[in-house]
Amino acid sequence: MRNLYSVKAVVLLLVCACVPALEQQEPRQPNKAVPDSFGQTSDGGNSASAPWREFFDDPALIELVDLALKNNQELNIALQEITIANNEVLARSGEYMPRLGLEADAGVEKVGRYTSQGAGDDSTDIVPGRRVPAVLPNYFFGFRASWEIDIWKRLRNATKAAAFRYLASIEGRNFAVTSLVAEIGTLYYELMALDNQLDVLKENIALQTSALEVVRLEKQAARVTELAVKRFEAEVLKNQSRQFELQQQITEAENRMNFLVGRFPQPVRRSSAAFTELAPRVVSVGVPTELLENRPDVRQAELELRAAQLDVKVARALFYPSLSIDAAIGYNAFSVGRLVNTPASLAYGVSANILAPLLNRRAIKAAYYSANAKQMQAVLKYEKTVLAAYAETANQLAMIGNLGNSVQLRTQQVEKLVESIDISNVLFTSARADYLEVLTTRRDALESEMELIETKKRQLSAVVNVYQALGGGWRTAPAASE
Repeated sequence: MRNLYSVKAVVLLLVCACVPALEQQEPRQPNKAVPDSFGQTSDGGNSASAPWREFFDDPALIELVDLALKNNQELNIALQEITIANNEVLARSGEYMPRLGLEADAGVEKVGRYTSQGAGDDSTDIVPGRRVPAVLPNYFFGFRASWEIDIWKRLRNATKAAAFRYLASIEGRNFAVTSLVAEIGTLYYELMALDNQLDVLKENIALQTSALEVVRLEKQAARVTELAVKRFEAEVLKNQSRQFELQQQITEAENRMNFLVGRFPQPVRRSSAAFTELAPRVVSVGVPTELLENRPDVRQAELELRAAQLDVKVARALFYPSLSIDAAIGYNAFSVGRLVNTPASLAYGVSANILAPLLNRRAIKAAYYSANAKQMQAVLKYEKTVLAAYAETANQLAMIGNLGNSVQLRTQQVEKLVESIDISNVLFTSARADYLEVLTTRRDALESEMELIETKKRQLSAVVNVYQALGGGWRTAPAASE
């Protein structure tokens, strides 16, 4: 008969612990396959392994990045997120350890006369010559302990999931660092480009002003009309207005840079003189599989996926019976004077509890289904992150090559248009070209110089963007020392 009861108890626990089948799509492992290359031959190296101090060679730019890593508010906020995630690990790790507390209770109790306890109290003569009073105080002083035995590793898996999220928060900050370093580099080259465009514009305004005086003299000599003078005056005024627009862009770019480095608006130190002679850094791209290791956002997505997989195990364990042990030891009496009498007032007890969900398990099922859905979300997010990382890197690599060719052609265009300015001036003074040809030639030359500077800026920014796309910028020390 005893064996029969044991079998029934086991069957009941198994029925209670059964896990429902998933109604949604079964989670799967992420697809980590990437192409063998970025469409070009790999040189075997990878610039992402170089710390940003080695990647940038401009002291002013290095100083700005240094300030940003110390003072940027977004990074400081990310540090607090890391602290919060670390505290969550500590909280989770304490859940599967035994709990021990010091307890002191005091109260009064009045039980019914016609109860087993009331009848027993009324017939007890603990104090000689005096019955126990109907209203009894109750005092307890001692220790209470409880411990949930983590049979199904529910608590330990929850702790591991919190640990993975803590590591993911670190990778999130690393990704923020790469984005910050890249944005500062891009802004720095933008400021240098704006400075050069402003210098070119000022030079052209001076040349156009001189040409305006020549046209005025030509009008006095009746070689041109008032229309030519007005057209040249309008061109000078247009470029003078454009000068203020460039100055506003410089101010906004400087303020954005100051915001990133965590300081109030002030001039940004930079070396813009040799901007057009800057040679883009040669970037080694390595192989696409290195993106999985170098890019913090990919590693963050992977860690979040591992945490989501553990969350499914935690939710599954809720269907199984839980075992907890409770114990208490201390002094218990109805009189303070008798509270510490040993062994008369000494009380202790130990109990073990097994609890399995039987009816109305909707909340547990809902948590289990949600955990599986979130795991699938994490899988898709990881695959999306890997795909975006590859596409971003391939785009920036193609941009470097195309902009390099564009810079060469635009440089030749500027040279030809500068030569055409001298030719148009000679032809105009010899009455073999009208003022419109001179005006158009100067305008085309100015625009070509401005476009050359803009293309040069995009070329230098593309190198920074490739460095970021490969996963560079978050390392602060050489790889060997790491």
